[in-house]
Amino acid sequence: MTVDPLAEIVTLLQPAARLSKLVECGGAWRIHREATGEPFYCAILEGSCRVTFDGHQVLTLQAGDFVLAPAMRDLVNESIDAAPDLPDMLPVRIDDGHFRVGSQHGPASLRMRIGHCSFGAPDTALLVSLLPEVVVVRDKPRLATLMQLIDEETRERRAARELVLERLIEVLLIEALRSGTETAAAPGLSRGLGDERLAGALRAMHARPEQAWTVVDLAHEAALSRSAFFARFSRVVGVPPMEYLLVWRMALAKQLLRTGRLGIEDVAERVGYGSASTFSVAFARHAGVPPARYARMAA
Repeated sequence: MTVDPLAEIVTLLQPAARLSKLVECGGAWRIHREATGEPFYCAILEGSCRVTFDGHQVLTLQAGDFVLAPAMRDLVNESIDAAPDLPDMLPVRIDDGHFRVGSQHGPASLRMRIGHCSFGAPDTALLVSLLPEVVVVRDKPRLATLMQLIDEETRERRAARELVLERLIEVLLIEALRSGTETAAAPGLSRGLGDERLAGALRAMHARPEQAWTVVDLAHEAALSRSAFFARFSRVVGVPPMEYLLVWRMALAKQLLRTGRLGIEDVAERVGYGSASTFSVAFARHAGVPPARYARMAA
């Protein structure tokens, strides 16, 4: 069976819908959202605006655009004509899940659907580190449709609601990560999977984490020389290959330890360590506690 690294990571993150709202804007306006570290996404339905992350990464968004930040950073969202000294504004509630910013009268110049979700995985930071900081998708209406479905499911108390929301959020995140356009230049897993040579090595690591991989072995999977593979992987994915493998093995180990069904030796073997002691040292270095204690804490 073919392993999909992107789907594995999104599933391990355990995403859950938290909040979805429709925001209309009129006149000149500015919204400032402080960093929360939580996932944030936004689809522009009509009009255009400017978004600035951390005071320096500036994006101009238009109808049909979608933005995802797996870990929300400081963000300023404003109208294109907003003056530098325009004060921050708070959205005014019009109805349940419907807000307005700026001028409260006349037609809206911008309509956007904003969503917040949460990741249930205890090792969220570890997994999010493998994803791009910001993903921008241009001209993919299906993402706005997915957000609409999430919004409707959030408001209606129907059978299997939580399960449906979980699946919709997973699909939304995967679709955004694999469709990102402007983030193609940003290092990360999705960019690595878009590289024909590196994709083979990434899939091999995810499919067989128990294997005693070396850089030479992974370079063979990518049909590259050792030096060419190491440099290309580090540049495209953002971390050296063995560091990526270590992060993935630790994420899997945490998942296995949380289930409580396997002993330390079995977990060590599943994630590529020849002995429980070697695994325990590596795990404690990453998690801050020995695996046995982590398993007890997670029980």
